[in-house]
Amino acid sequence: MDEDDAGLWDRVRQGDELALAVLFDRHEGRLFRHACRLLSHREDAKDAVTVAFFELWRKRASVRLVEGSPLPWLLTTVAHCARNLERSSRRYRALLDRAPAMQQASPGGQDESGVLSALKRLPEREQAVVVLSVLEGYAEREVAPALGIPAGTVKSRLARAKAKLRDELALEGARA
Repeated sequence: MDEDDAGLWDRVRQGDELALAVLFDRHEGRLFRHACRLLSHREDAKDAVTVAFFELWRKRASVRLVEGSPLPWLLTTVAHCARNLERSSRRYRALLDRAPAMQQASPGGQDESGVLSALKRLPEREQAVVVLSVLEGYAEREVAPALGIPAGTVKSRLARAKAKLRDELALEGARA
């Protein structure tokens, strides 16, 4: 016999992920239909349902059941998520409308400055340091544990890579 929502909810509150999966299977269709009524894109509706279940798990200690079921809480949360997604989508579309039109990319998607091609010619270990510290903006102290190397090694690899890139780009500039 199937366990009711209240019984499953007791298990969820104790950290039982399988009970949450059963609740998901039981209510996902109804929540998805609700989200589809509120949103214009099917993928956004899926996202709203997913976020609602993540929030259910995250807030399981404080969620109140209505008539022994978390479904009303989930329906309300899906509606909030739908509004947030719709608002975010409107802001994104407005931003795109205000953005200047992109210029046509160079044929074949080539890097005219040569920076990316020079970066690709670096040894992989130097590429990793440049990508994380220069392109992604991580501090050297954060790059070291991410790559599993000492901070001093990050500094020396970064210095070597910058010197190689500088030399290579100077040669490219001289050829042009």
